[in-house]
Amino acid sequence: MRKTQITIEVSLDENHIPEKILWNAEDGGIEKQETKATMVSVWDDKAMEALRIDLWTKEMPVDHMKRFFHQILVSLGDTYKRATGEEDIAEWIRQVSEEFAEKSAIKM
Repeated sequence: MRKTQITIEVSLDENHIPEKILWNAEDGGIEKQETKATMVSVWDDKAMEALRIDLWTKEMPVDHMKRFFHQILVSLGDTYKRATGEEDIAEWIRQVSEEFAEKSAIKM
């Protein structure tokens, strides 16, 4: 069996707030690439719930965070379609993402 690794390294300040986030993805050729935010979800099959790690640095501007959320919403629609084959629900998620962009005043 082949294995690979994706890692996230977080440097914290004295108040445990992320100052720097680096990530590595062996297969993607990513080594210590800096990012200002990350959101990771995993499925807990026993508890039947999603577990999350949401981190962002002090330097992440609010307008960038809004754009980050918008892009996550768009990608959720695409992922939902691939996972379930339900195009109608995927399209509804995409519409919600566009409504989010309008309401949060994201400049596209």
